[in-house]
Amino acid sequence: MKKIDIKEIEKIAQTYFVGASACHDWTHVDRVRNLACLIAKKEGANTYIVEVAALLHDIGRKAEFACKGEDVDGTRFCHAQEGAKETQKILTQLNMNKEVVKQIVHCIVSHRYRNNYKPETLEAKVLFDADKLDSIGAVGIARDFVFVGYFNTIMYTGNEVESIKNGKNLDYTKQDSGVLEYEKKLKHIKDKMFTKTGKAIAKNRHEFMEQFFERFWDEINGKK
Repeated sequence: MKKIDIKEIEKIAQTYFVGASACHDWTHVDRVRNLACLIAKKEGANTYIVEVAALLHDIGRKAEFACKGEDVDGTRFCHAQEGAKETQKILTQLNMNKEVVKQIVHCIVSHRYRNNYKPETLEAKVLFDADKLDSIGAVGIARDFVFVGYFNTIMYTGNEVESIKNGKNLDYTKQDSGVLEYEKKLKHIKDKMFTKTGKAIAKNRHEFMEQFFERFWDEINGKK
């Protein structure tokens, strides 16, 4: 199997994050890479495939933010699908083994929480877990509110749970609050983990996040 040097892939990946939002910038990629490699070693996954996939998993994210997830050419823009296509081009140009490219592309297209692709390989499950773990816990809370600032939305409305029950899609709107993201997605992440290692890390991060939002509402409501 021909292995392209990780540093070479890292340099290419970094070019896709120039001017990116802090909630999905290169520091996010680096954290996911570190988490993914840790989980891969514990779970017995192929660390090379996992690391390359982690470096390239969000190269379509900046473009998705630019169009705010709206339809492009009649199709809903998905950073995972577009990133997978771009990854295919990059790795093919680097003459990487076709089977390895196929595995990496699958990791990337299936890493997203909100699409119809599901992780089928251990490596894809590892990347999925690592990416989602970075969206919860202390770092996840910070990223949540950075997103709010980036799109100039709001911290909370107080009606987040009702909005979810009504089933209205508020993505990228002025009502897409930080608390809505927590209620809609972040509080459920721990139940989405595939690997044993991911589940253990998620449990710890989830508990911290629960404590934070309990304190958050206490302060808003003027409680001691």
